[in-house]
This record gives sequence, structure tokens and C-alpha cells, in this order.
Amino acid sequence: MSALSDLIFPSQESNTNINKILGDLKRSNLSITNRLKSIREDADFVEEVAASSGGTRPLVANERCGSWYIRPGLKGASAYFKSTDGHTGQWKFSTRRLNLHLLPAIEKHDGWYIRPGLKGASAYFKSTDGHTGQWKFSTRRLNLHLLPAIEKHDGRGKRMPDSLSKTIPTWCCVLNRTLFPDLTEYHGLYVPPNVVSDSEKSQMLSRVPSFVASFKELNLDLPALRAQISKPLRPTWVTQETGLGHLQERGVDDGAEDDGIIFESFRPVVCCTSSRRITDGEMSGHSGYVQGAGDDTENWALDLTPPVFWANVDELLSAPEADLPSLIRSLTAAASHRATTSADAVDSDGSSNNRGGSLPPAVRQLTPYIYVCPLPIPQSLPSRDGDAELSWCKIALSSCTTPPETWIKSAGFMEAGLGKHKAASRNLRVALPDICGFVSRFLGDENKNTDNNSDDADGQTQNQRSQQKRKRIIIADESGGKDLSIGVALALICCCFSDEEGHVLREITGGGGGGSGGGDGVSYNKAMIKVRLGRIMTTMPDANPNRATLQSVNSFLMDWR
Repeated sequence: MSALSDLIFPSQESNTNINKILGDLKRSNLSITNRLKSIREDADFVEEVAASSGGTRPLVANERCGSWYIRPGLKGASAYFKSTDGHTGQWKFSTRRLNLHLLPAIEKHDGWYIRPGLKGASAYFKSTDGHTGQWKFSTRRLNLHLLPAIEKHDGRGKRMPDSLSKTIPTWCCVLNRTLFPDLTEYHGLYVPPNVVSDSEKSQMLSRVPSFVASFKELNLDLPALRAQISKPLRPTWVTQETGLGHLQERGVDDGAEDDGIIFESFRPVVCCTSSRRITDGEMSGHSGYVQGAGDDTENWALDLTPPVFWANVDELLSAPEADLPSLIRSLTAAASHRATTSADAVDSDGSSNNRGGSLPPAVRQLTPYIYVCPLPIPQSLPSRDGDAELSWCKIALSSCTTPPETWIKSAGFMEAGLGKHKAASRNLRVALPDICGFVSRFLGDENKNTDNNSDDADGQTQNQRSQQKRKRIIIADESGGKDLSIGVALALICCCFSDEEGHVLREITGGGGGGSGGGDGVSYNKAMIKVRLGRIMTTMPDANPNRATLQSVNSFLMDWR
């Protein structure tokens, strides 16, 4: 019989080694190579889904990461349905992300497929709480929200993201009730029963009337929206675990015409979860497959973007893991250089030497006066609008933080250095007075020189109207004109224009100097701001101002003044 001294118990050191090995395995599974291979595998499934109905329905990428899973030639549009709007207890119909641009495509193609990311949830565990001698259980970072998901999904990724299972169904329900008020049989909330419980569905449904009310408060042209879609919307779902039979095109042998329509009474919104759930055997982290591989790109992608990935997919997937960082940096640098050299940038004083008669493709018009675009601001901006000469006010929102006294480069060009990401959104709060004041002075300069001709019904002379038509404002940022530029445009529409659409200039008082902008004495509230934001989002559906950007605008308009 062995003596007690002969028995070997696992030491703390050996346990540590085992944990280290397991951790290394999981980290190696999350390598860039495995992520990119998993993305291609998931993209193959998305392509198969699209082909199952004859390839007639467009693929819509739900951003931020949906574009990773759709080859560029197959992508029809982008959408912005956030999972946070569908989290349990936080259900929301977002008036910032209306996605109304999808309606014409749904009508034209009898529905579409939307492919989202598959991020489950965020957690906050800090390494400092586990540093040697500083072990800590943080009561500020409890992370208790993870418990239901761990229980529900056995520690694996979600079967389906909340954006598909709850956010999109809510969107369909709100639009059906608003645009088809008489078709009450389609006013229900359709959710995947194996994902959303009856209790949660009931709670979501109780909030729908308030969502409909908030949508109507935007004062959008509902008859025009109704003209874009002839049938109610109905979500349906497909994953790698489900069959594709319910998506097959109807054949001519069923007695109906082969017109490509699956459902006679509604337009389908096919929600496609491209990533498969990992199996029990894959949970140890050595399979090579990464569920939701395109999520959280800021942590692994090294600035690689979907267009660059798909343009160089074979080269990237054949490269050794050790060579990928340098290869990605070279590919992204080359793409950035091509983009920069292909766009004509404005001179340092904001002038344009190569003026054309039409807008460059990257420039988007929000109102008759306001445009947005990516940085750099194109040099070839229209110089005339019919018989009238155009004068451009250019606002460049730079990612380099610079002091406000250096922003104004000329009477028509401002380069405001706000910084990056959320810091830039916060800095916008104190920058808006200077920006709005600068634009107000630009808009007011020529008005000072107008003759006192007889006023029209709006109290404006014909000469003033002629001068105003010559004014244009273009705002550029590094998000493609979709974030900070939208915030600035929203502030300008409120400050400098008296109508919701941004057609009629306010009376410019005092040259718009200081930090006041052009609408001195005007009282702003959230409802007024929300209506104007709704107009912008309808005009530019892919605009995506973050919450901090809009909070800065609200603070400026309601608190600062």
C-alpha cells in the first residue's frame, strides 16, 4: 500500500499551468487567421441563403459588422438595427435609426435578407482586480447581466442576436401599425418563439403604442412612405441550423404565375444569422471556428475593413499568422492612399481650383443648403446652380485636437480639430457655438448688401432670396459624414433655419458673432430637435450619429444659449 507521502496532489503551480494552457488555446483560436476564415465560411452560408430564392432579393448588411459577411458584389444596402434596442427590459423603437430607406427595396424585390453581427453582450472585468496582492471583487463591475445569458445559452454565443429577434420585429410592427392602420390582423408582434418567450413578447407588445406615437411625432410624410410599400412587413428567420425550404421560390406547377413572390399578403424581411453556434466540442477553443468573428474589430482587425478584406481575401487567408499584421497594415495603407489621391482636397484656405457643375459622388445633400461628405472635402464642388453663382462654406472636422483660435482658415473655411471617437463627440459640445457663429457670419455677409426691395409674403425681398440661393454649406468628418457632420448639420438647421426641412433662413442678427449662431432668442426643446433629426435621417438613412454627438447638440441648443 502506498504511503501518504507517495500521493501526489496537484499543486497551485500546476493548476496555474493548466489554466495558462487553456487560456492560450482560446486566445489562439481567436487569431486573426481564424477570424478571417470564419468570416469567409459564414459569408458562404449567406450567399447560399440568397441563392435559395433565386438571388432576386438584395442582401442588407446590418452595421457595424454586417458588411464583413457579404461579398461586395452581393451587398444591396446597409441598415442600422442595434441589439441594444432589443435587450430585455430595454426594448426601443429608435427614431435615430429609422431605416426607412429599405422600404423601396422591400417593395421592389418582395422583401430582403438582413445579415447582422452576432455580439452577445459586453462585460467589464478589469485585470487590475486580479493583480498579485491586489485581488478584488468589484462592486462597481458586478456583471450580473451575464447570468441569464450563461444559463440560456450554456456558456456559448447567442443563437440569434437581439437585433434580429426583437429590434427588427418591433420595427416591422411599428411600421405596420402606422402605415397600414386598417389591416389590424398585421398589427401583431412576430418574434422567433424559440428565442423570445411569451412573457417577454407580451411586455414588448405593451410598449408598441408608445413607439408608434414617437414615430408619428416626427411629422414625416406618412402618405409618401405608404406609397413606397404595398403590403405589411413580416419578419422571418434563418440560421445555419434551420432549413431553407420556406425561402424557396414558388414553382409554376403550383398553379400560380412564376412571379418570384413567396407570400401573397405581406413582404418578408428575412433575418439571417450567418454565424453558427459553437458545439460542445468546440467550446475548449481549439476548433479554429470563431462565432461572430467580425465583431469588435477594434480589438483585432488592425484597421482592416470589409472592402479591403474581400479585395485581398486569398492573399490574407494564405499568409502565415505572424505575417498578417504587416500585410494588413500595407494593404490598408495602400487603400487609404488610393482614396486620398482619388479625392481632390480643398486648398489650405478652403478655395476650390477645379470647380465642376455637379456634386462629387461622396457628397450627400441633407437640405437645400447643407451637405455632408467624408474628409477631405472635395475640391470639385459645383460653382453654379442654374444662373446663380454658388458660394461654399466648408467645415472640416479633423481628428487632430487643435485650439479653437486656429480653426478659421478663411471667411469660408473652418477646420475644427475635435479629436477622435467619443472624445470628439464630447468636444463638439463646446465647439458648436464657434461653428454655428462662423456659419451664421457666412450666411449673413451678403444679406447685409441686399437692397430694401419690397418684401414678399415671408418678409424677404427678391434680392435676398437670390443671394440666399447662392449659399451652400458642406461639412466633412472621418466617419464619412455620418456622425459629427450630422450633429453639426442638426445644430445648423435649428440655429440658422426657421422651418423643419431647412429651407428658410432665419433672420441673421448681429452677424451671428460670438458663439450664438443665427437663431438668437429661439427656444429649443427635444421634440423640435427630434423632428429635425428625423428629417435628416429620412434624407440620409445611413447617417449614424452616436449618442454622445446628439447629447452635445441637445446641450448646446437647450442649455448653452
